[in-house]
Amino acid sequence: MPRRLLVADDAMIIRQIIKDMATAAGWEVVGEAADGREAVERYRELHPDAVTLDLVMPGHDGLYALHGIMEFDPQAKVLIVSALEQRGVIKEAIKAGATDFVAKPFDKRNLQATLEQLFSDSVA
Repeated sequence: MPRRLLVADDAMIIRQIIKDMATAAGWEVVGEAADGREAVERYRELHPDAVTLDLVMPGHDGLYALHGIMEFDPQAKVLIVSALEQRGVIKEAIKAGATDFVAKPFDKRNLQATLEQLFSDSVA
C-alpha cells in the first residue's frame, strides 16, 4: 500500500512538481492545499502519512499549519519545503515539530530521499 502524501504550497507549479515526483516514487498524493488553513483542514480530513509544507503562503502561513497539524496529530511527519531565506522561521518550525527541511529550489531526488528518510528513521 503506497504512503499517502498531502502537498501544501501556494504555488501551483511547485505543488505539481512535488506531486509528480511523489507519484513517480510510489506515493499516493491524497490532497493539496494552497494556504495554511486549508492544509490543516485537509490533514484532519485525509490523515496522510506525510505532508510537504511551504512556510510562506498567503493568509495563514506554514507555521500556522504546522501548529494546527501537530496539535491534531503530535506524531505527524511534516517536511518543510521552503526557501533558505526563511532561516529563523525554519528553526521555529523544527522546534514546533517539523520532521525535516528541504530548501527551494530543490533537487527532486533529494526531496524524494528526504521523504523516504522520514519513515526509515521511525522504524529504527
